[in-house]
Amino acid sequence: MYPDRVVSGMRPTGALHLGHYHGALKNWVKLQSEHPCLFFVADWHALTTHYDDPSQIETNTWEMVIDWLAAGVDPSQSTIFIQSKVPEHAELHLLLSMSTPLGWLERVPTYKDQQEKLADRDLATYGFLGYPLLQAADVLIYRASMVPVGEDQVPHVEMMREIARRFNHLYGREKGFEEKAKEAVKKLGTKRAKLYHELRTEYQEQGSDEAIEQARAMLDDTQNLSMSDRERLFGYLEGSRKLILVEPQALLTEASRLPGLDGQKMSKSYGNAIALRDDSETVTKKVRTMPTDPARVRRTDPGDPAKCPVWQFHQVYSDTTTKEWVVKGCKSAGIGCIECKQPVIDAILKEQEPMRERAQEYLDDPSLVRAIVADGCDQARKLAQETMRDVREEMGLSYN
Repeated sequence: MYPDRVVSGMRPTGALHLGHYHGALKNWVKLQSEHPCLFFVADWHALTTHYDDPSQIETNTWEMVIDWLAAGVDPSQSTIFIQSKVPEHAELHLLLSMSTPLGWLERVPTYKDQQEKLADRDLATYGFLGYPLLQAADVLIYRASMVPVGEDQVPHVEMMREIARRFNHLYGREKGFEEKAKEAVKKLGTKRAKLYHELRTEYQEQGSDEAIEQARAMLDDTQNLSMSDRERLFGYLEGSRKLILVEPQALLTEASRLPGLDGQKMSKSYGNAIALRDDSETVTKKVRTMPTDPARVRRTDPGDPAKCPVWQFHQVYSDTTTKEWVVKGCKSAGIGCIECKQPVIDAILKEQEPMRERAQEYLDDPSLVRAIVADGCDQARKLAQETMRDVREEMGLSYN
């Protein structure tokens, strides 16, 4: 069994905003203290929709990595790397494409959805059709057990699982696998072997998740097994063959409750975003000019917080006392909109202060960022090469 590992990536779109922080980066910072994490710049993915203009990819990549570091992603706890610097991603993508049914790619919900949203771009390319497969390779190559995603990305993780399962079924055909697995069972000792058989039967006949978790825990606790025997027993347990690629689980992350300045989704292209490293003057100006409840034409007009985008910021940034003050003051016209916005401005600036400080170190010395990424690419590549050695061997491509 492979160790728990988290993998996630972002396309390099340049400087990130507070929506990215609350939607993903905050969670990455939390995860890195709980599990080994690999976070990568998905630069090849940027080409799936913008292959005709790659001019900004490099600049955007460094900007984005500085934002990750500013947000608290720690290179001593996480591996930070660039997708294209680990060419094994492309090799696994190619090999998986040989056995992935075309229908699987065409039924991914975001395929048609993105085509409609990006109607101005030519998306009739294999790269765009195949991007969920490249996504699968990005994760499967690290034998990741968890992928942090929002609700809309769960179908992508489910497809990764199907691809791993199909690959294991096609190529995990170790000669004499069943006999070797039965021999490995004997090494568990009489009592554990009996329990293993009982749990295996319970899982295969009734689909009991509890049984498989109990069996996995027992195998993890068994010290006298070689890595290959352990793999065989995990494969035999599930009724599959040898485990080559790990089926990852979707780790659901809460959707960001932080909207854009106008109440829509925060996006640089909508011009309604606060960048992670905006200075205090810019943040103050952006929040002060936010639209409010249209009913409050004059200072003396009462309003309704539910109809005001500023209230959604209070939901994220303000404590209970402040929120009560806002509701009471807005509905009675006891406070004006500028007064209402000030606690939001203060809270955003407080959140950004350590980010700006951390970023400054890397802006002053860009070689620090390059060194972190170079080190991360080396670490990621070692893991990717291990997987590819196994993949090539099982596919008959090792030519020893």
